[in-house]
Amino acid sequence: MKLIRIISFLITILSTQLAFGQTERTTDASEVAMTISNIGLYGNAFKGSYPDNPSCKYPSSSGVEHLFEAGLWIGAIVRGSANVSSTAYDNSKGFSPGTGGYEFTSNENAVIKERSTLFNSRVYNPSAVSHQDFIMDFSEKDIKIPGTEQIIVNHIPLGLDVHLETYNWNYAFSNFFVILNYSVTNVGDDILDSIYVGMFSNAVVRNVNVAPAGSGGSAFFNKGGNGFNDSLHLGYCYDNTGDAGFTESYFSHKFLGAESKDAYYHPSINPTFNAHYNVWRWGDASLPLLFSPQDDAAKYRKMTSGLNWRNEWSAANDSTNQHTGTYIHETINDPGNRSDLVSVGPFARLNPGESIDIAFAIVCAKKNEDGNPNGDNTAFQQQNLISNAQWAQTAYLGEDINGNGILDPTEDRNQNGNLDRYILPSPPDAPITKIEAKDGELNIYWTSNSENSIDPISLKKDFAGYRVYLSRLGFDVAEKIEAAESLTEVGVYDILGDSLFFETGFDEIKLAEPITFEGDENLYLYKYTVKNLQNGWQYICAVSAFDTGDETNKLESLESAPLSNSNRVFMGTPPNKNPKENLPFAYPNPYYLEAAWEGFSTRQTTKKLIFANLPEKCVISIFNMAGDIVAQFDHDGNYSGNDIDWFTEFSDDESTVFSGGEHAWDLISSEGQALARGLYIFSVKDLNSNKIYKGKFTLIK
Repeated sequence: MKLIRIISFLITILSTQLAFGQTERTTDASEVAMTISNIGLYGNAFKGSYPDNPSCKYPSSSGVEHLFEAGLWIGAIVRGSANVSSTAYDNSKGFSPGTGGYEFTSNENAVIKERSTLFNSRVYNPSAVSHQDFIMDFSEKDIKIPGTEQIIVNHIPLGLDVHLETYNWNYAFSNFFVILNYSVTNVGDDILDSIYVGMFSNAVVRNVNVAPAGSGGSAFFNKGGNGFNDSLHLGYCYDNTGDAGFTESYFSHKFLGAESKDAYYHPSINPTFNAHYNVWRWGDASLPLLFSPQDDAAKYRKMTSGLNWRNEWSAANDSTNQHTGTYIHETINDPGNRSDLVSVGPFARLNPGESIDIAFAIVCAKKNEDGNPNGDNTAFQQQNLISNAQWAQTAYLGEDINGNGILDPTEDRNQNGNLDRYILPSPPDAPITKIEAKDGELNIYWTSNSENSIDPISLKKDFAGYRVYLSRLGFDVAEKIEAAESLTEVGVYDILGDSLFFETGFDEIKLAEPITFEGDENLYLYKYTVKNLQNGWQYICAVSAFDTGDETNKLESLESAPLSNSNRVFMGTPPNKNPKENLPFAYPNPYYLEAAWEGFSTRQTTKKLIFANLPEKCVISIFNMAGDIVAQFDHDGNYSGNDIDWFTEFSDDESTVFSGGEHAWDLISSEGQALARGLYIFSVKDLNSNKIYKGKFTLIK
């Protein structure tokens, strides 16, 4: 089982090779877990690598998906004709090489490169922008799929190469967006005029734990409501009527800004540069207002004139528009299956060899609950979406605080003479932690690395203190699995004497002398103990660091993302040094199927019985009453739960800590059969002494 998981992990991480050279990766630094391919396609249409690679899950540990597919559109006038090249378009099967609307390709050997600003990352690179950068190149120059004779349907190339970099961070104030930074270069022979660039999406916000992806055909997709925020240049979608109470979040795509060698483009500073919003019923060309564009000319018209520019966008329609007595915004707010497009332009001209840099952001947000139905889509419900989108804009602006596209003298914080974008105020680095699981309690140790963090904006050491978090009992087996929301603050400690925060100091948690652990060179200076915990149940624990805030930039105190150093912990018995006096046992005993202990999964393989009081190294054997061995497995003190499916479904074996004297079993025989109800005998052979100890348990169904 472990070998299978390792192979699967390597396939995913080292790049999942799809047909015709397409490669995909999944963002995992932030809470937006989104599939990105090296042709600039976002989402995976719930096929191929799904569900191992989510399409666009937010929060990443939840079951809430937000996206079918999304991608870049570029339109221009070439020799008097309007041509549009698109990464994605309406297609019930999603991406299909050569299909109309999927016109960008990558080199047969192209890969997605990765780099990170995090010093402890395997891909650390000083030129990185975020905690996880993906870098790729693709083109729409080809009329055939590279390496094949397959023609791309109805494609007239503009002659463009695209360099794409995506950025995401794990900071608590930025872990809800992914920035898409494009550089588009004219490598053809033609001058491109009246250029528009857009972000297309077919969003679908549903909880796949409640409604599995794609279940019910069109009924799965037709629950979305859509909208557009003019001031933020942001199109969004949410679940209007699908999974009430389980899908209370937004998906959005937002224009951030654009630059060429001699100009900055943004609607807020240039009245001739516009942002347009269009939405249409999926694949439906029958409605004049909400028609799905079927050719390049229709696509270009959509890009150059938005619904948000029509009179009936904010005033009652007349009978000529088939929406009498309503606003367009109200119409698209009703549940349906729609595609939408945020486009900007015009860029007047792009000569051969010239480039345009343009940035969008994928932004997700939890609804701000006001007690009203999702379909109301109130301003109060949108507050988190607005705030999250503003943070994405702040990230893009970087040193350009006033957003004018010019490096003003007071904005050059690092004094390098360049306008540096993608700079975020930074909380302290997350503390390095070490976890000990014990009998009914856990110890959390951490280092002082956070205290030396320097904020990139203020250039000050602004560390202020630590917060300790613990999840609620049973969070993992509830129907809404959202790790971040399960965390509860159990301790907070901050610097004494600065008149900030709680003035608690560190005496309660600071060790008399730093300690180390075997195989770990870190010096641990702090310790926090949580007592009275339930053995065998999963908890998440974490320690964050927070700063003083920045009054000059009107920033509140920033905190490192608690989940960035979190561990999943199972309290239990330690390695048993005297099993003769303290016999091994199994629990819960008797074992009842479908108890809260198991969680809501219906899979037989997600059961979990625990053997306790085990020697550090031993062999566990289970027998039926006829004396036949039904299962046998090894145990050692480093056990991490990676041998049964319960931890795949409800945990994360990469960060799970056990007490050393317990081992979980899925009640599946060595032959792959589920055990029948009845009484079972087990033996534990201590590999150090070769002595055998016996016990029994009862399985009740």
